[in-house]
Amino acid sequence: MLKQSLQQKQTQRLSPLQIQTIKLIELPAPELEQRIQKELEENPVLEEVVDDTEGEAPKNVSLNDYSGSDPTPSYKLYVNNQGKDLKPQYNTFSVRESFHQSLEAQLGYCKLDERRKQIALFIIGMIDDDGYLRRDLESLTDDISFRLGIETTPDEVEQLLFMIQEFEPAGVGARDLRECLLLQLEAKKQTETVQLATRILRDFFTEFTKKHYNKITARLNITDEQLKEAIAEIVKLNPRPGGQIDDSYSEQVQQVVPDFLVELKEGEPVMSMPRFSIPELKVNKKYADVLMEAANSATREKKEAATFVKQKLDSAKWFIEAIKQRHNTLQNTMNAIIDYQHDYFIDGDETKLKPMVLRNIAEKTGLDISTISRVVNCKYVQTHFGIYPLKYFFSEGLVANDGEEVSTREIKTILQSSIDEEDKHKPLTDEELVTVLTEKGYKVARRTVAKYREQLNIPIARLRKEL
Repeated sequence: MLKQSLQQKQTQRLSPLQIQTIKLIELPAPELEQRIQKELEENPVLEEVVDDTEGEAPKNVSLNDYSGSDPTPSYKLYVNNQGKDLKPQYNTFSVRESFHQSLEAQLGYCKLDERRKQIALFIIGMIDDDGYLRRDLESLTDDISFRLGIETTPDEVEQLLFMIQEFEPAGVGARDLRECLLLQLEAKKQTETVQLATRILRDFFTEFTKKHYNKITARLNITDEQLKEAIAEIVKLNPRPGGQIDDSYSEQVQQVVPDFLVELKEGEPVMSMPRFSIPELKVNKKYADVLMEAANSATREKKEAATFVKQKLDSAKWFIEAIKQRHNTLQNTMNAIIDYQHDYFIDGDETKLKPMVLRNIAEKTGLDISTISRVVNCKYVQTHFGIYPLKYFFSEGLVANDGEEVSTREIKTILQSSIDEEDKHKPLTDEELVTVLTEKGYKVARRTVAKYREQLNIPIARLRKEL
């Protein structure tokens, strides 16, 4: 029984080729390029194919097949990464400077000594992705003392926070929504309407959030029209300043390269995999000759050299084959996604996205779910209607009234349009939205409507009411 158990474990071990393939499948195009360059530097047996070998089928190699009789040795192994580079406009799209990087860059223009700069950097690091500082000043002071070894006070931390709150985007570094909105109003030209909006948020914030408009007009002795103008100024403000970067910010050097290109040809979506700067590889003939020469030699030094070269040849063979398998796996997966979401890829209409999970594509390709997950991770596809991460096409599903499965994204799109078209004087409650969706053929529970509404960052009906 023990022997049988050991045998079972042995058969489940992954081969070097499988391990190599799994690692390469996870890599998006830019990281694959870096990985190939690293392998070229570390393995002298590998070299780039300099001449254009496009169209030549990849050749397999067995180290047992080496012989000196063939003038065109069979050990030459190529991997062809399908197609030439695309035009530059297809190669990349820019990713704007990250939120925290922009704050740190602005800090660089402030005249601070090293100690205060370190404290300010720590404060910036504690600001969340929405742009808020959620820690109280006492706790922040303790953290700075413990982590940086810098003694400070809540007053000094607050003074540096006030400085950061003057950075762009306006509203950054606020400790709550009220402060966030007030900071944005302070940055605006101080018209009468802006000043009124400031006073409403500063003195009547609770009444404003509960939409007790009559109390506000009575206490401020203003007209409904004045209140309406002030509210219009407030609703233009951004409650999540960290969620966007102003157009004036410089673009980063970082580039996202689409791994796939889907184009319409004669009305049908056709996929290709742009090669970009990923080189084709082959085994270096010189080192293979060393191996063949050593095979006929009995000297110890020659055999040691043969062992070294054989190890490098094995590594090169596995690496080239792994790249080839990665290419085939990505190609099969993307084609399966296009086939599954065929109607969507024609015009990019979100309502045509079918419910799709990893299992659906695994069954379609015959690959493991874990493999599909690795393919989908950090990969992008460029279409004629935009660039999308592959994860975008996967979603849960619900059943419509006619029994057909529909995507949650489709329901969210219908929900958003229903709320956009509602009478803002009498906004639809979640129960009424259930009725609207039912009439349109979507069977959704009230709690599901509430969940999707929250995911779309849409407030409840009472808070959507307008004058």
